[in-house]
Amino acid sequence: MTGRERVRAALTFSSPDRAPRDIWALPAITRLRKKEFDALCRKYPMDIQGAPGTPAAVKSEPDNPSGIGRYTDDWGSMWQVAELGVVGEVKAPVLADWSRLAGFRPPWHLIQSRSAADVNRVYAGSDRFVVSECTARPFERLQVLCGTEKVFLDLAYGTRELLKLLEIVHDYYLKDIEWWCRTDVDAVTTMDDWGTNKALLISPATWRAVFKPLYRDYCRMIHRAGKFAFFHTDGHTAAIYGDLIEVGMDAINSQLFCMDIEELARRYKGQVTFWGEIDRQHVLPFGTPAEVRQAVMRVRRALDDGRGGVIAQCEWGKNNPRRNIDALYKAWLEPGPPRSGTQNRKS
Repeated sequence: MTGRERVRAALTFSSPDRAPRDIWALPAITRLRKKEFDALCRKYPMDIQGAPGTPAAVKSEPDNPSGIGRYTDDWGSMWQVAELGVVGEVKAPVLADWSRLAGFRPPWHLIQSRSAADVNRVYAGSDRFVVSECTARPFERLQVLCGTEKVFLDLAYGTRELLKLLEIVHDYYLKDIEWWCRTDVDAVTTMDDWGTNKALLISPATWRAVFKPLYRDYCRMIHRAGKFAFFHTDGHTAAIYGDLIEVGMDAINSQLFCMDIEELARRYKGQVTFWGEIDRQHVLPFGTPAEVRQAVMRVRRALDDGRGGVIAQCEWGKNNPRRNIDALYKAWLEPGPPRSGTQNRKS
């Protein structure tokens, strides 16, 4: 199978020859440990690749070789980067004061500057499954624009200005997704980090009232274009897993080890593709290769019955040793473990 065929088989539960591979390398890896990264990808070729999106000239980091310092992003918020290879933090949100909302405009130039021809050229020249760059992330965008504390308070109070800003952001992301749907990519990616290590960041009721309809809009547009909807979220998000499946997410990347993996399998196996991942808080940075293998086998016992519905994905963080990433992908090539015996049911 080609990478594209393998991922499609996983997404449609059509028995891929093995679990497709995907890796997310943080900037500290691609910048500071590029030889290690390239060697790993030669040893374990990936089945998923990103498409060229917003041009590199877009403001996303400080203007100096070290990548440390301050910069203002294209939405107008100021960031501070204190450590090379780490994304940084917002220090001056552009809409910290609602008096600025009337003059606020999204960065439409980010969409207008892209080249569909470049995206389609990559797709035509590759046999891997091609995904868009990350598009809609409404909850995170509100935080970058206003500050996290302000967003939580205004969500709780139902502040009119916040809801108006969310309409503006949602309209922007609909146009963003519409652009990607006109290209040849296989899937369009959206995201929002919704969990702490133990629970959802806001009440499930508020999430369903305010944000769930937005994701439904995104999935409808993506599916109408004949593409798959991929979604990433961090933290303990079990409370909304069924909702994400209901609105149409085809693959969900989540921190499985923050939750009860076996319970997720019991409730949702066969209904969505689990797009990784292996514990990056404890096992990958601090564990041994044997412990990494055990973590992979736990996921495989719960989710990998050979039909599909699982992608061998991990995030390679700054302090994760290469031997652990090697052990992870090696474990995915072993014969399948005994099945968990859990029964699937519709939630």
